[in-house]
Amino acid sequence: MVDKRRSKRLPVDMSLNISNLFKQDNVLIGNIDAPIHVVNISKNGIGFESEAILPVGYYFNAKINLGNKESSLYTVVQIVRTEKHEDFMYYGCEFIGLAPILNFIFDDFENSLAENKS
Repeated sequence: MVDKRRSKRLPVDMSLNISNLFKQDNVLIGNIDAPIHVVNISKNGIGFESEAILPVGYYFNAKINLGNKESSLYTVVQIVRTEKHEDFMYYGCEFIGLAPILNFIFDDFENSLAENKS
């Protein structure tokens, strides 16, 4: 199978909480309080696991920290795909409107992962 990913996925162990989902037509789903476990991240998005069932095509706000305060990103994330597993759902998401200038944060994170392995 040919890998069609635009950027390399990096393993990460991060917990977030989704409180609201929204869509472009002012559709809001509030008070969700869905804990998620982020398992990988790339320059284009995140992959996460959750017991909650979340709708594809919806957005949420996320604060993502990749190790230090300077690496915190505030971004909008869109749920683009879902996959059911036995005990949880896996979600694939894309960053929306993340400036390419911030790619250095992912490069730094990838370099720190490589340094920790050696």
